[in-house]
Amino acid sequence: MTASGVAKSGNAAQPAHPGFGRPVRIDGPRDTVKAPVLIVGGGPVGLLSAYMLSQLGIKSLLIEKYPERLAAPKAHALCPRSLEICRQFGLDTNAMRKLGSPRDDAYWVNFVTNLSGERIGVLPYERMDPEVLEETPEMIHNIPQPDFEQFVANYLLSDPNVEIQKGVAFVSCEQNGDGVTSLVEERFTKAQWHIESKHVLACDGAKSQVRKFLGIEMEGEDGYETMMTIHFKADLRPVVKEKVGMLHWITDPACSGFIIAYDLGGNQSMKHPAETWNQELCRQTVSAAIAQDIPFEILSYRPWVLSRKVANQYSRGNVFLVGDAAHAFPPTGGLGLNSGIADAHNLAYKIAFAHRGVAVPSALLPTYGGERRRIALVNSAQSIKNGKKIFSFLKTLGTAGTDDVGEARENLLNSIHDPGKMGMIASEVEGQREHFDNLGIHIGYVYGSEETPAHASHYAPKFASGARLPHAWIKFRRAGAGPLGLLPVDVSYVKELSARQVEGMRFSMLDLCAPDGFTLIVPEKRVWAERLEEVGHVLGGRGVGIQLRSADEDFEFVDQERRRLFEDEAFREGGGLLVRPDQHLLGLVGWEDGAGEVLEMVLGHLGL
Repeated sequence: MTASGVAKSGNAAQPAHPGFGRPVRIDGPRDTVKAPVLIVGGGPVGLLSAYMLSQLGIKSLLIEKYPERLAAPKAHALCPRSLEICRQFGLDTNAMRKLGSPRDDAYWVNFVTNLSGERIGVLPYERMDPEVLEETPEMIHNIPQPDFEQFVANYLLSDPNVEIQKGVAFVSCEQNGDGVTSLVEERFTKAQWHIESKHVLACDGAKSQVRKFLGIEMEGEDGYETMMTIHFKADLRPVVKEKVGMLHWITDPACSGFIIAYDLGGNQSMKHPAETWNQELCRQTVSAAIAQDIPFEILSYRPWVLSRKVANQYSRGNVFLVGDAAHAFPPTGGLGLNSGIADAHNLAYKIAFAHRGVAVPSALLPTYGGERRRIALVNSAQSIKNGKKIFSFLKTLGTAGTDDVGEARENLLNSIHDPGKMGMIASEVEGQREHFDNLGIHIGYVYGSEETPAHASHYAPKFASGARLPHAWIKFRRAGAGPLGLLPVDVSYVKELSARQVEGMRFSMLDLCAPDGFTLIVPEKRVWAERLEEVGHVLGGRGVGIQLRSADEDFEFVDQERRRLFEDEAFREGGGLLVRPDQHLLGLVGWEDGAGEVLEMVLGHLGL
């Protein structure tokens, strides 16, 4: 991808094999294979890392130990920041919204005795109200993880920069000078060979073999409860009727847990605390949760352990932990996959700069762990906080503290019908709001800040070094002012908006940012053009791109209140915003600052 932001188009058709791009069959032993970057793990973070590196001109070899990925839904919510990242790299988020749950079906969290029983309370699921589009061009979207994996994999099907080898596992690695030699094994034949690469990205999940081999310890709890995920097929629309929603929190003690309705007409997943499980027990639990005699099919079930762990370090030498290999959170808050996508986004341009020789690797690459580990600690703490609130809610209902299912059910029914407890129950439901609205966590984090958000839901635009560039809807004043080939956002799925509002929500301030270079956003081009020419000449000689985007020649604000916000916070007296390739602010530049100050900030970030 060039500084203009050109991205290859992708084919969204669904091939037969889930979760991968072009398969490569390995026949017998191999000699040493060379690749610029080795990616271990073919889940969403690994696939997205390969895709982003390709867009930045870096080739990679991705290995995945399983011949096929699990089709069972796992993570399901792509937060606004994840979708903004996908959009920056040319993934068609409009097409992505045609997969997964429609907004109308996903809007609510229902607290119920069971799906056929009484509704105890209801909350919005994340921010899917029209007002959230004042802060992001991409409201949250619910798409099963396998579908998202396949969506990204389709873009890699004919990508010459990415080779994918399935059924190949990481065994060990040795770092030598500026590179890494990894020993890998084909699981079917046990044939082993070496892969020489400059860098290794460990995207191999919570049980990362790469992390274990490196001996990197994890901070946090190993696990405090075993959960069972039951993937089943059932048409729940006649059951829930008007109580549609993304999440249905079941409080009946015989089947306590939550159902994720990926598709109310068929694709469902239930998570329930468990010790021992079999097919019949799964059927009994799902049947109790539905509480109606309707046909359903158990597709799969698998145990997993609730844990909160963050790696003590995110890299060792030229090997980097990304996604679940670096952190594991409870699902309370949906922060795991989204944290992994942001990890990959933070690291991709730094790896690309290192390979292109435009940065000092020993200075730039360590900033990945320095920036992302702090965010993981905040997100893991929020996940635990959410879990504790849910337990407190169950205690209020009287279902906790007894092993007798009949007694617990009686306590539950008595509580929800007790006039003296209704106010307290309503208060407890409201207390769960932060659990299901993490906007401040998703888009409000600031690299380098030690501040812990007081409330996960609260977000305010920040014009500070390390913060994500605040969003504003803009119109381009001329052709070529925005990234070439970038599709307009389509918010017509938000039915509350008028046609005029939809037309005004097509491009974001975030669309000004090139993913492979730096961007200076200013109010007037005349003042800065000569200065940037000097900066561009110096940086261009080093292979680094910087572009100038101005409000008077390149774009205009759609909303005047947002324009005033930027004028007051960022464009005071002719100053501007210097933005990194990952859409985070490198710093604010004052009008009195000259080319030297801009150059110093960029070169300092690159370690030059």
